[in-house]
Amino acid sequence: MTTTDWITDIALLLVVFRQLREGRLDLKTYLIPLGIVAFVASQYLHDVPTAGNDLVLVGTLIAVGAVLGVAGGVYTRIRSAGGHLFIKAGVISAVLWVLGMGARMGFQVWTDHGGADNVARFSITHHITTDQAWVAAFVLMALTEVITRLATIFVRSRMAVHVAPSGTRPAAVLDHTA
Repeated sequence: MTTTDWITDIALLLVVFRQLREGRLDLKTYLIPLGIVAFVASQYLHDVPTAGNDLVLVGTLIAVGAVLGVAGGVYTRIRSAGGHLFIKAGVISAVLWVLGMGARMGFQVWTDHGGADNVARFSITHHITTDQAWVAAFVLMALTEVITRLATIFVRSRMAVHVAPSGTRPAAVLDHTA
């Protein structure tokens, strides 16, 4: 793993840890993780191989990213107070984020330190044609996880915006945290 790999992986892990304490939902909430994965995609996603079972691998990891992203968004608390929206990642959201981002980082470390032969054997057995298929699958998994998590938070935040009429409790809370 290069220094850039470590920095981007750690930056993605820190995104959710930043949200473990409640903060205002604003444009930075969306732009920081999108910027990180856009940078990663521009550096590593050169093509998506389609031979053999490459697309099966890519599709499988995209599906995993989507599940992790939607679940992470559902388990993020969103509340409206004083005309502003606030979010706080719940324990489950944080665990899912670390699981997804950490799995990719762990895979990189493992392949760099002795796991490459196992990946090669698996690839041959399952007709995965190039190492670029693995790169594309993991990058697209990360991209999908980030986009689906943010999309889920966005949709849920629109539901929290509906403030009750005056004389009633003004704060709406969407809380699926554990």
